[in-house]
Amino acid sequence: MTCYYYRGAYYKSFWADPPACTVGEPRKTYWGERSFPLIMQNVHRYFLYLALLFLLFLAYDVWKALWFRDGFGIGVGTIVLAINVVLLAGYTFGCHSLRHLAGGLLDQFSKAPACYRAYTCVGCLNRRHMLWAWLSLFWVGFADLYVRLCAMGVWHDWRLL
Repeated sequence: MTCYYYRGAYYKSFWADPPACTVGEPRKTYWGERSFPLIMQNVHRYFLYLALLFLLFLAYDVWKALWFRDGFGIGVGTIVLAINVVLLAGYTFGCHSLRHLAGGLLDQFSKAPACYRAYTCVGCLNRRHMLWAWLSLFWVGFADLYVRLCAMGVWHDWRLL
């Protein structure tokens, strides 16, 4: 909910704010995100660290999914979980907050070439942030459904390798 992309989407959808590109604000005392409850949006940069931790847990799940009772293997569930990690990583590593951490504080990139490379990498992912957001959102739902239905015995996780 605190992602900059999602903020823009639901601000426009639910509050029609901003109403259009060159249209002024309909109110005279607009405080933006400086008053409650919108000031809570500023926790976004802290949720980034939590998201990075979740990526580690999800990557560990993929590692565990590679090992069957009789040894190494790849199943459909392994691929579903791996795609989940890739899409969430693309979304997380393209985050505006991570971009700021990587190089947003620098005045001159020439003084920190490693930060510049990290900044451009995050910027590359950030250009498609909306695509990463939607793909990861729907894939997380599908991955959860897949695991749940396999656990219930409704679906069978086919082993490919």
